[in-house]
Amino acid sequence: MKRDSKRVEHVFRWDLDKTYLDTDFDKVADLVKTAFQKAEEKRTIPGAGALLRALLAEVPETRRAVYFISGSPRQMRKVLEKKLEIDGIRPDAFVLKPNLQNLLLLRFRALRGQLGYKLRALLDHQPAELDGVPETLFGDDAEQDAVIYSIYAEVLAGRIRGDRLSRLLQSANVYSGDAKAILARVEAMPHQDRVRRIFIKLDRKSPPGRFRPYMPRLVPVYNYFQAALVLFQDSLLTANDVVAISLDMIENDGYNPFALTNSMQDVVRRGHLAAETIQNIGRSLLADYAVDEIARRFLDEFAGRIEALHGYQAELPEPSHEEVDYVSLLEEELSARKRHKQQQRLADRLGKSGLF
Repeated sequence: MKRDSKRVEHVFRWDLDKTYLDTDFDKVADLVKTAFQKAEEKRTIPGAGALLRALLAEVPETRRAVYFISGSPRQMRKVLEKKLEIDGIRPDAFVLKPNLQNLLLLRFRALRGQLGYKLRALLDHQPAELDGVPETLFGDDAEQDAVIYSIYAEVLAGRIRGDRLSRLLQSANVYSGDAKAILARVEAMPHQDRVRRIFIKLDRKSPPGRFRPYMPRLVPVYNYFQAALVLFQDSLLTANDVVAISLDMIENDGYNPFALTNSMQDVVRRGHLAAETIQNIGRSLLADYAVDEIARRFLDEFAGRIEALHGYQAELPEPSHEEVDYVSLLEEELSARKRHKQQQRLADRLGKSGLF
């Protein structure tokens, strides 16, 4: 049976820069360097490749799909596709931003704007095979992925439409043509509450509490081992997958058993893992894994930390029944981005001054 002929059981949508690829773009020099990098020079964020390969592993009757939607320019397509090929990833779709077209049309706001571009791209890539299929989304805290993905989830579910969506797009300064296309696309879509989970990689170490309005659907993670644990809870990974991803991060990315087990305790204490999930993973570690000494240390340390959590039950985030003010959240996301840029410029000036 060919892969493309199988029924899709789950779809994963990934941002690229700072979510899958370890990309710097805070400075002009970083952008130039990134633009001229070869595929072999681009770095995958620790655990991202192993996690995605596990999620896309072949099974007999069904398959899982992955869609990359990135703000990177279309001119980088060949290099980025080659990088994904090197990592063993074959996306179902790879959407890049038409920055040259935006520049030629004098659409300067669109060069940096994300909501109009990403929301439209997410809605446009809805082939018939994805009808009713659950989704999991991956983004980061460098742009506005948390609020964009959450709006997308609410749009799919039919909770944001019509005038409310129109006001949202207007407040985000989305070009009228894009806004009209989004509104028309949404009007023609059925209501389907399909987004099961959103992961936000804390590239800028944003405080997890900043994302509380989006919880419990959204989970902020410091690394992809934490994401793997939650995906195990969501029945999208096996315990063996979790172990394999952790060992990949230890062997290839410089992680150690203590750092990963600290990550496990962190995501437990923030309430994103139920006690039953931890117990199930703990039982799986009793299996006789044929691994080397470093891996054995990790499994023993992990099992010990789980034992230490015996009886611990964090309060899981409860969904809010109040209407979320996404306009205010958009403004907060933009303010956080401005503060980061100001802090970055100050750090650069202090560095050049020789004071630090």
